[in-house]
Amino acid sequence: LLPLRRVAMCVGTCSRIVGPCLLVLGTFSIAANILLLFPGGAAKYLLEGHITKHAGILPGVWGGGVTVLLAAAHTTAVGWRCASWIRCSPPGCCPQAFISAVLSKLALLGAAACFVLSGVGLTNGPLCFYNASENGFGHHPLWGYPFLEAGGQETDPRASSYLRDRGTWSICLEPAGVVSWNIALFSLLLLISAAEMVLASIQILNGCLGCLCGFCEGK
Repeated sequence: LLPLRRVAMCVGTCSRIVGPCLLVLGTFSIAANILLLFPGGAAKYLLEGHITKHAGILPGVWGGGVTVLLAAAHTTAVGWRCASWIRCSPPGCCPQAFISAVLSKLALLGAAACFVLSGVGLTNGPLCFYNASENGFGHHPLWGYPFLEAGGQETDPRASSYLRDRGTWSICLEPAGVVSWNIALFSLLLLISAAEMVLASIQILNGCLGCLCGFCEGK
């Protein structure tokens, strides 16, 4: 009985730590993705539709944001609500632990999708107004992805090095500073979603233990 109680106490404590952490990460994820829609802090590019594709998909909003926030809110609430319960019986914290595990699985999938899409967005580079003649595709500035081939199937030699070679960033004429803007925010989304995946995985295990042992911390 004593070992089970100790496990239950750890489960409840873990929920009250993981939940708020996921709340913060989910909020940051949404904020980072929203900033990607306003390169350089300007709104006109969003209104014109000149937004990088993988920023417009909003992976940080629905993937690393909403799904994670749902799991985080439920996990936090259950962790505190069940903290002082002596027994776990329906409609107590055992069913809530199961729901927490299910929501955490959805959060894990959402964070994973955000991680993949942010990685692709970072690799492809930003949509920008650039001088095509410098890329060998013509003589007039145009909107596109200068670090990809015109067909978008194979990467240009620049693409493998543009993350390391700041000298290639000047090819983008508009929006001002869009390359560094995208690199910073997509990298932030990668870090956030990676942390979310770790915490969501922990909470899945935590929720499963909660189904068996409860979140009880009886005194």
